[in-house]
Amino acid sequence: MPSLRPASVLAMPNASARPLAAVPRLSFATFHHLIADAPARGRRVSALFGLPAGNDLELVVVLAADDDGVLELARTEVVGDTFASITPACPEVHLFEREIAEQWRVVPVGHPWLNPVRFQPPRRGDAAGPAIGVADFYRIEGGEVHEVAVGPVHAGVIEPGHFRFQCYGENVLHLEISLGYQHRGVERRLCEGPNPRCVHYVETLAGDTTIGHATAYCQLLEALAGAHVPARGLALRAIALELERLANHVGDLGALAGDVGFLPTAAFCGRLRGDYLNLSAELCGSRFGRGMVRPGGTRFDVTPQLADEMRARLERAFRDTDEAAQLLWDTASVQSRFEETGRVATDVAKRLGLVGVAGRASGLKRDVRTTHPAGYYRFAHVPMSVVSSGDVFARAFVRFQEVRRSVELLLRELPILPEGSPRCQLAALRPEHVSVSLVEGWRGEICHVAITDEAGRFTAYKVVDPSFHNWSGLAMALRGQQISDFPLCNKSFNLSYCGHDL
Repeated sequence: MPSLRPASVLAMPNASARPLAAVPRLSFATFHHLIADAPARGRRVSALFGLPAGNDLELVVVLAADDDGVLELARTEVVGDTFASITPACPEVHLFEREIAEQWRVVPVGHPWLNPVRFQPPRRGDAAGPAIGVADFYRIEGGEVHEVAVGPVHAGVIEPGHFRFQCYGENVLHLEISLGYQHRGVERRLCEGPNPRCVHYVETLAGDTTIGHATAYCQLLEALAGAHVPARGLALRAIALELERLANHVGDLGALAGDVGFLPTAAFCGRLRGDYLNLSAELCGSRFGRGMVRPGGTRFDVTPQLADEMRARLERAFRDTDEAAQLLWDTASVQSRFEETGRVATDVAKRLGLVGVAGRASGLKRDVRTTHPAGYYRFAHVPMSVVSSGDVFARAFVRFQEVRRSVELLLRELPILPEGSPRCQLAALRPEHVSVSLVEGWRGEICHVAITDEAGRFTAYKVVDPSFHNWSGLAMALRGQQISDFPLCNKSFNLSYCGHDL
């Protein structure tokens, strides 16, 4: 294998920008080794994507070095329509390679399961467009093995997605997940920017993660423009992001309680989620945070009176949340359903590259607020919530721990907001630069990557929602489980369909 030298990568902090020319262009063998060896060197893959390079394709990788607090970038050129798959050596890139094959019509030779990520590209001359849900599903043969297909249309207001189970009786031997029904071509639209529409696109990448994605986008623009956001704007962004985390985590605790028929916590948390959403509405007029985060800071400010009122309402809401959660932990029938259900072992979670709640519930110490802090999190420390059992209980308990720590941060920071304006003006974006922005959304790591052309416009824009990393974790959680456990396991991950499909 080629040896790796410091010049093999460009190391840069989160939410910063560097000249594109500074990203090393490696031979494919060195690039392959860089990624294959990443887990052994304490790195993980935050993004891997393709760019057109004349008649060929260029691959760009973003590795997160959590212990060092830096991001490492490198690129290579794919000549022709094939390249050697890296997945057998580094399984966490399996979806990235499938996406590259889907988007750029190149084949990662040796990939163990090269199915579409979202859609089958149309054949040349075909006017019908991409075909969603067309795939060769994995099958287990056997006289008593049967197949169960669920979706893509589900009951209620659930987004569309297809689940194909291979079962022996009630026991799930394998689950394959087929998505793409929410594909909207957002990344392609972002490449037309930056323009006034872009921030609205990113706010709707995953509607329940408005603040997370908008913050990641704005951090990119600010880095590319060389802007310094006022401390007050950074603090207000952090408050909005933690309120978004609170609303979703509390809602998920209630939904998990509902999935096992435990109505007290389900009813309490359904109401309490609304209380946290209403606090977001106090900030900006939108319960989902629309319009709050804008390039240069925030569009809305908080008066001292409103800060005091929010603090009092937050204390009341958390008292009720704490009581509702304690009912879960103190009820044996609930815990018997949560414990040992949908377990994802630490080594499996690491090989798959799980992030956020799903990763921390399997013992992985991955939280951008701690490992790659940007914005106000450089000054406001949030302890990491980690449980190692990897089951439904762990994913529920990590959520509750994060609720407590988000409340602690908000109660601490609301009375001491920095003085001054919450927003600054941005200059033009620097041409031919690359920027990477990570944000710890409520589901986990959000990654945005932008590259500008000679005019300072986006020539490439890549988004990796935490769901992209974690859907494979849900598939693994069902192995060896009863098929009736699927709703509970699915809710314990609570992944985004539209955030994955883009």
